[in-house]
Amino acid sequence: MDYLTGALLIVAPWLLRFARGGPETWIPVAMGASVILYSLLTDYEFGLYGLIPVPVHLGIDALGGAFLLASPWLFGYAGTIWWPHVAVGALEIGTALMTRTMPERSVGTAGGVGTA
Repeated sequence: MDYLTGALLIVAPWLLRFARGGPETWIPVAMGASVILYSLLTDYEFGLYGLIPVPVHLGIDALGGAFLLASPWLFGYAGTIWWPHVAVGALEIGTALMTRTMPERSVGTAGGVGTA
């Protein structure tokens, strides 16, 4: 989901036709490139280098989502376009808050406790 979100953020200004060359355009592009970069550096099955722990990655997702969500008002383009920034920002925050970093424990068929 990280790489898909990053790619979507990069192409969104042109795909959704709000590319005007200002912060409404370049904030999602920069955020998308950042998501891809720190995903490559994260220590999880889709990362290449394993330098960033998953909880730190999720914290970056939440902070980035909050920034993206607030950016139309922080940078004064809310009168032009705001909904893609708010939608993806909220998605990033929600995903970060709901993602588990450890597998849940499950009950085995013989009644013993094991890990999933």
